[in-house]
Amino acid sequence: MTLSPGRAVLHRHFARDTLVWAPLARVVADDELGLRLWMATGSPLIREVTTDGRGPQDMPFAEWVLAPKKIIQDVYRGPSTLKFNPRGAAYSVWWLFDPAGRFRAWYVNLEEPSVTWDDGAVAGVDLTDQDLDIWVWPDRRWDWKDEDELNERLAFPEHYWVGDAEAVWEQGRQVVPAIEAGAWPFDGTWTDFRPPAGWSIPPPVAEGWDRPRERR
Repeated sequence: MTLSPGRAVLHRHFARDTLVWAPLARVVADDELGLRLWMATGSPLIREVTTDGRGPQDMPFAEWVLAPKKIIQDVYRGPSTLKFNPRGAAYSVWWLFDPAGRFRAWYVNLEEPSVTWDDGAVAGVDLTDQDLDIWVWPDRRWDWKDEDELNERLAFPEHYWVGDAEAVWEQGRQVVPAIEAGAWPFDGTWTDFRPPAGWSIPPPVAEGWDRPRERR
């Protein structure tokens, strides 16, 4: 399945089969390289919070898993981002841009291979984030991110969606040589990306966002 350029899609993140985060993004390209999405600052966002409005980063994981939760409509407040999902890969690479459109960093998001779906009125990309990530700066310096979050959550195997932490670490280590060598996709490709001038922030998705998770 391929998604058409310009199409607004839900980028749905799951904890097992529970939807936790779903920003709307636009398809830049879906081809032999993989899927590229543009997620602009201010885009609609669906996310899971506790009934008093807190997110998982606002409390220990032991408290989060027991807290009653709800789904809310929100907006994405992070940097505008070009996301690239290589075909079948257990990671994605993000290009982060400041408000003036200048490239600031890459971000390697370790995740289960994503699956696309298209229901006609609504389309999406489904995956599970595996928490461990890598920051990559323009000079190719890099640092692990969220290893403390991964370690904390591994203590709760009945609730945590990462079953093999070493496999996640190994996937991250496999990306590092390309980073340090400045090899593709860390060679400057797409650092000058600009979305088409006619693209606007898509309207929120009111129906269809809660369809069952798509799996391989």
